[in-house]
Amino acid sequence: MTVVQNPVLPGCYPDPSICRVGEFFYLVTSTFEYLPGLPIMRSTDLVHWEQIGAAVTDQIDYSDVPSSGALYAPTIRHHDGVFYVVCTFVDPTDDARGGNFLVTATDPAGPWSDPVWLDVGGIDPSIFFDDDGRAWMHGTRLVEKDPEWFHQTEVWIREYSLTEQKLVGPEHVVWNGAVKGAVWAEGPHLYKKDGTYYLVAAEGGTEFHHAVSVASADSVTGPYTGNKGNPILTHRHLGRGSDVVGVGHADLIEAADGSWWAVCLGMRTYGGYHYNLGRECFLVPVVWEDGWPVLAPGLGRVPEQVEVPFAADGPLGVVQGTTSGVVAPGDPRWCAVRALPDEVADADGDRWLLPVRPEPLTGTGVPAFLGVRQQHRDLDVTVQVRAELPEGEEVGIAVRQSENDHVRLGLTRGRHGAWTASVVHRRKGADEALGIVELDLPDGAEVGLRLRARGQDYAFEVVRTAAEGQADALAIAVADGRTLDSVATGGFLGLWVGVYATSEGRATQSQATVGPLTYEPR
Repeated sequence: MTVVQNPVLPGCYPDPSICRVGEFFYLVTSTFEYLPGLPIMRSTDLVHWEQIGAAVTDQIDYSDVPSSGALYAPTIRHHDGVFYVVCTFVDPTDDARGGNFLVTATDPAGPWSDPVWLDVGGIDPSIFFDDDGRAWMHGTRLVEKDPEWFHQTEVWIREYSLTEQKLVGPEHVVWNGAVKGAVWAEGPHLYKKDGTYYLVAAEGGTEFHHAVSVASADSVTGPYTGNKGNPILTHRHLGRGSDVVGVGHADLIEAADGSWWAVCLGMRTYGGYHYNLGRECFLVPVVWEDGWPVLAPGLGRVPEQVEVPFAADGPLGVVQGTTSGVVAPGDPRWCAVRALPDEVADADGDRWLLPVRPEPLTGTGVPAFLGVRQQHRDLDVTVQVRAELPEGEEVGIAVRQSENDHVRLGLTRGRHGAWTASVVHRRKGADEALGIVELDLPDGAEVGLRLRARGQDYAFEVVRTAAEGQADALAIAVADGRTLDSVATGGFLGLWVGVYATSEGRATQSQATVGPLTYEPR
């Protein structure tokens, strides 16, 4: 018996979907504008997870997609030796771009296929394979004609031809949600148990009123009847002071021993109603009573700890936020914005050689930015940078929510060779200088730039090493983290912490030497 602490994937791992093939469970989550996209996690026991690949690498053009765009709400399934991931690509600035797509692989570690685009609108596609081998695609969309309430949605089901790789046959609209007036009946998943079909869907919007509901039918195309106990899991009745809010978007799985489980998202609040770590992945036990799934039986809420009888002992995975120290190139936690990490920088031992780009962190292009998810409320992140860039170019450390909301500590050479370290808080698209200091640095000197997060206080420091080897920390400024989460800024993301380099729009051939970067929970 192993007890696992929730969330099983801390940090921004939203919209989890899961399947099992033999002894292995496979899980995928949303990634929005970050790459690699749709990380594939593997586990033998639902407790110990490792990232083995990603379903989207270079198959889709991310250019100029704004933050909280791109990849939404994937589903992973397996059938007849093939893994399937279906997902939505969203460009908030251009509704005609993107849509719903399918990628496949025989090895979940990759490579994954080019996308097959589906001729259907809406979001959150899922795929179900029936006992007879037929495949059924389903998803959600806004009701366009005479909706009964604002943001009323409908769940559709339609057969998918595996040979023709397209939707075929008639479409069936089967669900509008369990609660009249509730918005966004989304994230639908189909299952079959003991001859009955079950439709599980999220409801209420992926924020405070989020919930999980279920309906059943004798035929895959319905009609579906809702459970009288809907919603079968939510935290909205606990109020905004609950330690976990926004619970929803569940996917169910049966283990080899016949037990049932669900993964879902939720947000841990701190410093008021704020959740800087984003929407995280939680594990919930499931039992079946009277022909219906009961999530978190006897408790009715996401448990802080989960007992998994078949789980092994041993350390948790790197992506589970249990390691401390250097995050070397090749670590699966690294992400870049609208590009792969190795397209943005080159590995050099435990450092990155980061070519300076004209694109600033404030744009929607590809900035020279490499980051990792913030997975802990209290942490120190320190990166060594070399004072070697020409005048007007900047290298630094940043806490990123989006191009419009982030905080950065930048090292810059000014006129006459003088170096400065400055903290800038970008909030709703406007920059505010929080602090600046001059530094007496010889060219080529290495300087430590540090973020010290303590709850909602994000302190930025310069760490200098004296000749006798002693380091001193020079505090520059403290930013208010309550202005950085998605409650304050909008969007769907948690925070990433990483390094950047920019020439602020000017052509350049410079290269910044950054690293090692250390991530140390406190």
